[in-house]
Amino acid sequence: MKETKFITYLSWVATVMAVLMYVSYIPQIADNLSGAKANPIQPLVAAINCTLWVIYALKKSHRDIPVALANFPGIIFGLIAFLTAL
Repeated sequence: MKETKFITYLSWVATVMAVLMYVSYIPQIADNLSGAKANPIQPLVAAINCTLWVIYALKKSHRDIPVALANFPGIIFGLIAFLTAL
C-alpha cells in the first residue's frame, strides 16, 4: 500500500516537472521572436517525442493520464519554439 502511494505521488511530481520543462521554452520563444534565432531541430524533435508519448498514454488499455498531461505541453511549446526559430 505504501509503495502504491509513493508511485502515485512520484508520477504527479514527475508530471509537474515535465510541464515545467516545456514551459521553460517560453524564454527561447521570446528570444526567437526578438530576432535571436535558435536551432529549431531540438524543439521539433521534442514536439514529435511528446506527440508519441501522448498517443501511447491515451491508446493503451489503461490510460496513463499523468504521462499524457506531462507531455502535452511539450507538443505545444515545442512546435511554437520550432516555428519561431525558423
